[in-house]
Amino acid sequence: MVKIRKMVTIVEEILSDGGREAKRPVRKAAAVVVLENPFAGRFVDDLTPLVDAGAELGALLAKKATEALGAPAESYGKAAIVGEQGEYEHAAALLHPTLGAPLRAAVGGGKAIIPSAKKLGGPGTTIDVPLHFKDAAFVRTHYDAMEVRLNDAPRANEILLTIVVTDGGRPHPRVGGLTKDEAKKEDGQR
Repeated sequence: MVKIRKMVTIVEEILSDGGREAKRPVRKAAAVVVLENPFAGRFVDDLTPLVDAGAELGALLAKKATEALGAPAESYGKAAIVGEQGEYEHAAALLHPTLGAPLRAAVGGGKAIIPSAKKLGGPGTTIDVPLHFKDAAFVRTHYDAMEVRLNDAPRANEILLTIVVTDGGRPHPRVGGLTKDEAKKEDGQR
């Protein structure tokens, strides 16, 4: 397991939007971990340690995010910011091969692809974690994002990794398209 410097949980509750109260508050919960990048400052072909860490960190973050949400998760997303001594592929190694399975287990399914974002940056860099409905990617009411930022991370030799879950879609969706009640939820698409 990689070395973790810090863990943070952020809960956002949207009570109104556009000058109108929400029918019910929409909660978003982000679980964030800041870890040492074992490959900072050097190019390495075999990223297996980060791939393996993705599964462990995915389970940890998914548990923290779903507990903080306090309700069944409807949408999800993942993201990573790599400090300047790292590279995009370090984020990809954490996010893609093994992190998804523990997140899907924590949300009770999740047939849809887990949207993701990655970037390079230093302390205070923000990242918008893309979100969509966990069981059907084309549910337009749940297309959203949550901004995540830590003032002291990632440092040059670190990676900030986050998972976000929500208990609903946008407060006042009205642009049409597939809703969660209309979705078949069979193939992860519609």
